[in-house]
Amino acid sequence: MEAAGYHNCKKTDGICEGVCDGEHGSKAVLSMSRLKCALRGFDLRALLFLLIGVPVIIFVIYVHGQKVTYFLRPIWEKPPKPFKVLPHYYHENVSMANLCKLHGWKVREAPRRVFDAVLFSNELDILDIRWNELSPYVSEFVLLESNSTFTGLPKDLHFKENRKKFEFAESRLTYGMIGGRFVKGENPFVEESYQRVALDQLLKIAGITDDDLLIMSDVDEIPSGHTINLLRWCDDIPEVLHLQLRNYLYSFQFFLDDKSWRASVHRYRAGKTRYAHFRQTDELLADSGWHCSFCFRYINDFIFKMNAYSHVDRIRFKYFLNPERIQHVICQGADLFDMLPEEYTFQEIIAKLGPIPSTYSAVHLPAWLLEKAEQYKYLLPGNCMRESG
Repeated sequence: MEAAGYHNCKKTDGICEGVCDGEHGSKAVLSMSRLKCALRGFDLRALLFLLIGVPVIIFVIYVHGQKVTYFLRPIWEKPPKPFKVLPHYYHENVSMANLCKLHGWKVREAPRRVFDAVLFSNELDILDIRWNELSPYVSEFVLLESNSTFTGLPKDLHFKENRKKFEFAESRLTYGMIGGRFVKGENPFVEESYQRVALDQLLKIAGITDDDLLIMSDVDEIPSGHTINLLRWCDDIPEVLHLQLRNYLYSFQFFLDDKSWRASVHRYRAGKTRYAHFRQTDELLADSGWHCSFCFRYINDFIFKMNAYSHVDRIRFKYFLNPERIQHVICQGADLFDMLPEEYTFQEIIAKLGPIPSTYSAVHLPAWLLEKAEQYKYLLPGNCMRESG
């Protein structure tokens, strides 16, 4: 028989030994004893890892996961097929007949007509530099703009509002405007493709015919004038030829590499040639111009493009759009989206880590940029400060 008030408690070892002896200890002591008992045999280091380490790892992945993915890119993605790079010969004192011969081509009796076709957003300064560089060689400028960005945001018709600035090209200009579809949540590349198809129709309105030269490139992908002059005067050039451009970021102070290749020149074929901005051939003409990406005068234009172009998903945090941060990034030659280089080998990724080194050479840049150096001073080496308007 158990005595009245007697509680049976199995004998335990260590920290659980006195847990049942509730009448002989305070409630606080009893509670602590029960907690110790529950944690008996549990590794304290594992507990700290769960409570502190796991949240820290999750946070680091959230903040830097994209960098990890880009750094490991060589493991899960193979590089594209290399281009066949064609040597590019040029000197102002060499005749066109000899230049064509150096490339393995024959000189024509008369040059081809040239059509320069672009989708326009808000790059007024770069368009001015581009059109003045190409003006002596272009038969027709073709420009299409929309009241919508690729991401479905409404935008002003900047070219239409500033058309008087380009009066020198008015007699050779075919201008078109296309209304945006403003589809929320759609992949931006769908809207981009929609606008490029519309540019095909505008080219027909402009009067392009077979064997005319058609330049396909974004506004900030500027072929050099002598490159286009060579291609319009030479026979037997490839049907489609990509142009290797010198890659600059923010201005002509930050030379990144010479790997810009999306610009292309086509010998137009009705029913076959389609306006596009992807790889269409394996042939690449070396050193054919300049690509100046995010080369804007105003900080607000940087913010607009970051929100407007097809890679809007790169804005992972709102502070990326902070004007002070953007100004600092520009002067450092760093990445607006805090991304690692988009390369296919560890060697190339590591070689490009960190800010882009400054170059102070302003040799072999677009002529109009130097002609109007005071107006476009912000694009020249040593002038990284931007206006806020």
